[in-house]
This record gives sequence, structure tokens and C-alpha cells, in this order.
Amino acid sequence: MNILGSPVIGVFATCTDGLAFVPYDTSDETIRELEESLGVTAVPSLVGGSTIVGSLMRGNTAGIVVADFVLDGELRKLRKHTRAARLSGELNAAGNIILANDTAALVHPDLSDRSIGIIKRTLGVDARRGTIGGLKTVGMAAIATNRGVLVHPRATTSEIAVVEELFNLPVDIGTINFGSPLVGSGLLANSRGYVAGEDTTGPELARIEDTLGYV
Repeated sequence: MNILGSPVIGVFATCTDGLAFVPYDTSDETIRELEESLGVTAVPSLVGGSTIVGSLMRGNTAGIVVADFVLDGELRKLRKHTRAARLSGELNAAGNIILANDTAALVHPDLSDRSIGIIKRTLGVDARRGTIGGLKTVGMAAIATNRGVLVHPRATTSEIAVVEELFNLPVDIGTINFGSPLVGSGLLANSRGYVAGEDTTGPELARIEDTLGYV
């Protein structure tokens, strides 16, 4: 699918096992498809007035962490659905810099101790600094569910070993949207199902389904 006309659906939306956060202008048809495919309730949202919700927010079933420029009214609306906290500091585009599921989080290597503390408390997870494919924006370089982790095709053996140990899940490499290595930018996935950007090919879908445990 596309969201707001774009196949980089992970930039515009994000999901947990129970909720999907989408921009307000998302069509009713897209929302229905997301809810059915992921088994979630869709929550129309903005962060600081921005529609790139997926880049600015990361969560799990315990809560969500949001870029610190989220408006008070936006945060109050999010808190009607789940625990939500601002990620302070210069590095706060939470969706870009946090890879998380219900048990663990890999975060941007330059993130402060204070920010990591916010992530640990809000998401209730073990958090560790790291890179994937040499990239610090681990939230866009990979995607993690409670069943598996799909990572950038240039992830090194040592990076994959760190992810395997941290998440205690199967890890494999893949691409999205006809060869994009930034798998987090074009994929929404949870324990129940997934939705991929419209340009994603059959072989890419097969790798997603195998790695994240849908087959």
C-alpha cells in the first residue's frame, strides 16, 4: 500500500501489536486495510504538526516515545491510547533512531544516557546502543517484531550478532520497495501481520514473511 501517496509507509506510520499511528489525512480505505492486516486500532496522529509520524515515534505494547517537539494537545491524544513520553535532546526523531519490540531496543549510538533512560522506562525494555549496516538510524535500517528482525542487507556479522543477542530472535537481511535497503522505511509489521510499501516485490515479500515468522 501507499500512505499519503508514498510507498515509504514506515516514514508516515508506525505500529505496535495493538495500535497503528497514522497521519490524519490517511484515507479511510487505507486505515481499514491497516487495521485488518495488522489486527490493530488505527490512531490518527500528528507530531509537531508533521505527518511523518513513523519517523518521529516508536513504541511497543507498553508505550510510545515521541519527538520532543510534539505539541501538548497531540501528546494528550496519544495518552488516551497508551503511555507516551517525549524524547528530549538533539536526537529525538524516535522512529528513525530506535528499533524496538516488546523486550528490547537498539538505539542510535550517540543517544544520551538520559534519553536511553526515557526509552527504557517508557517501553519497559532493555536498550543498547548500536548500528546496522554502519547506519546510526537503526529505526529505518531494520524492523523488529516479537517474532523476528529484518535488517539492512549491509549489516555486518558482528552487528547481526548483537541484534540476535539483544532481541533473542531470528535475524535476516532484506530489502523493501524494489531494492531499498532501509527496510524500516517501507514496512509496518507486528506479531499478527505486516503491510509493505506498494513497490515491494514478490521475492522481498517472501523474505519478510520468512524472517518475521508469517510462514
